[in-house]
Amino acid sequence: MKPSEMLKEIKNVLGIELSEETPVQEVQEVALAQMKLENGTVLEAEAFEADNEVFIVTEDEKVALPVGEYTLEDGRILKVEQEGVIAEIRMEDSEEEEAEESVEESEDLKEEEIYATKEELSEIRSMVEEIREMMKDKMSEVKEVSEEQELAEQLKEELSKPASEPITHSPEGEQKAKVLYAQKRALSTRDRVLQRIANS
Repeated sequence: MKPSEMLKEIKNVLGIELSEETPVQEVQEVALAQMKLENGTVLEAEAFEADNEVFIVTEDEKVALPVGEYTLEDGRILKVEQEGVIAEIRMEDSEEEEAEESVEESEDLKEEEIYATKEELSEIRSMVEEIREMMKDKMSEVKEVSEEQELAEQLKEELSKPASEPITHSPEGEQKAKVLYAQKRALSTRDRVLQRIANS
């Protein structure tokens, strides 16, 4: 008996039917993606995404990538937390890039704020004028105070000097002033004041 006939009989006894053509399982080829690190090491994975296996390609074999962070050629960071499994792939120094973007945005805002509108300029001018007026008032007050201080200092100096001749009062020498001109005219306020001063 031929081996194929024996096989058929065994299958008949077991209750397995054999078709003339046995189906052949198709072997699917998995295309693996490759990437290089900054130093030129070649990595291989089904896809460079989180939770995929990643290997270092050598001439002889594939070795699981050890735990750590690796910089790829395109500047992204490949993080491995479990040996041979990708934890995440992210852009390098994303925080620094965000900080740079925020600095650029603030510079853009500053450039926009540099130019004032006509209304803002007129407001600023009016404020400057008000400040000038206030400064003039303050300066005049300061000048008055300084002049008063100078006068007070001069008066102190004059009063502190001794008199060259002592002043004495002589009651005998008093003479009443007589007004001889225009005696019949009506006295003005000034005349009355002078008359009182003279008679006192």
